[in-house]
Amino acid sequence: MNYEMIALLMFGSMMGLMLTGQRVFAAVGFVAAGTALLLYGTGGIEMPFNATFKLFSWNAILTLPLFIYMGYMLSESGIAEDLYEMLHVWFGRMAGGLAIGTILLMVIISAMNGLSVAGMAIGSAIALPEMLRRGYDKVLISGVVQGGSSLGILIPPSVVMVLYSVIAREPVSHLWLAGVGPGLLMATIFCIYIYIRVKVNPSLAPALTEAELAMPLREKLLLLRAGIIPVVIFVLMLGLFIRGVTSLVESAAVGAVAATAAAALKGRLSRRLIHETAKKTLAISSMFLWLILAALAFSAVFDGIGAVRAIESIFITNWELTPWQAVILMQVSFIIMGMFLDDTAMLVIVAPLYVPLVDRLDLGIDGQMVWFGVLYTMTCQIAYITPPFGYNLFLMRGLAPKEITLIDIYKSIWPFVIMMVTTLVLVMVFPQIAMWLPQYVYR
Repeated sequence: MNYEMIALLMFGSMMGLMLTGQRVFAAVGFVAAGTALLLYGTGGIEMPFNATFKLFSWNAILTLPLFIYMGYMLSESGIAEDLYEMLHVWFGRMAGGLAIGTILLMVIISAMNGLSVAGMAIGSAIALPEMLRRGYDKVLISGVVQGGSSLGILIPPSVVMVLYSVIAREPVSHLWLAGVGPGLLMATIFCIYIYIRVKVNPSLAPALTEAELAMPLREKLLLLRAGIIPVVIFVLMLGLFIRGVTSLVESAAVGAVAATAAAALKGRLSRRLIHETAKKTLAISSMFLWLILAALAFSAVFDGIGAVRAIESIFITNWELTPWQAVILMQVSFIIMGMFLDDTAMLVIVAPLYVPLVDRLDLGIDGQMVWFGVLYTMTCQIAYITPPFGYNLFLMRGLAPKEITLIDIYKSIWPFVIMMVTTLVLVMVFPQIAMWLPQYVYR
């Protein structure tokens, strides 16, 4: 049997199992382990076994339970509800104001965690319940949380860019600064889209009640206090990390401790609160770890049958391409592979070919390896929310309330995919969107 048929059977089996209602990590992991055993015999067990050690050796994964704990502590203690009450009142006169406020909140979250899955955890714990309670359209808010959380791997500090910097041997500080412009541009496009869509169809995002509209300015100003605690936590974490006082994991620990202290300061810390927060943190963290483990095992088998190498050969070796055509097809290949592979697997698989090739291409861009790293990171964002294997799709399915179905999740992501592709094209056509800040700082 050729590798194309094996790949088709793998994906067909995986989708078939998921359609039966099987848990996502079980479906993906079973297909990966089963295929490895069928192809390589008992020695195939080494593939998922090695994937386990790859997962446990990834230091950044330690931030996951800490950020999840922080998100649930802010949510369960009512601090998040206070924050959303403030956002709802202050942004309420604007079409889709709470959804736009969510995007702004995601920018802050992205600037401290560096991981899409951590942003998804916090966004799902805080944003989804509050917007659903206020009557927002479930398809719209599902897309908002998924699209907004993807900013975590573009806006610094980005863990994906750290991995790229190691392989490409480029300073991670240059990469982080290069991600600021595209990240803020993408967030702005998201906000404009939400505003226009709700303006056209107001039923997607109900306006404020008459009582809220008539709220005196003094009371509105008092509501601003609700935003002080989360902002202080985010600024504290980011400030300590940027100044080099703490590592990424230590910053996450600072956030977890600060959230607990904030609950105590509000007089809401109790044994029940700690128990509920710890129980939910354990459940969601375990789900994340199983999902990532299954995805790593699946990626290992997929690469082992040679399918990805064949894609590379078609795009690069067999076609005579101009430098820009090569870069464009690299982005297309990243998006295609991202539908099936995680970002780490994509980078490890293609880096030995793509990174040296980009370094040799004459694109006329100063710092083109840093620029290409931003392009790669943006395609990872697109990969996170594109079927059939987008991480955020699976995570949203596991985290979302029952009223948000898998069909709703799939419907919600396409406008955000289009906006991400648009931003990617803009950064390719106008490289200075990414390069102006690192060139300004390190001139």
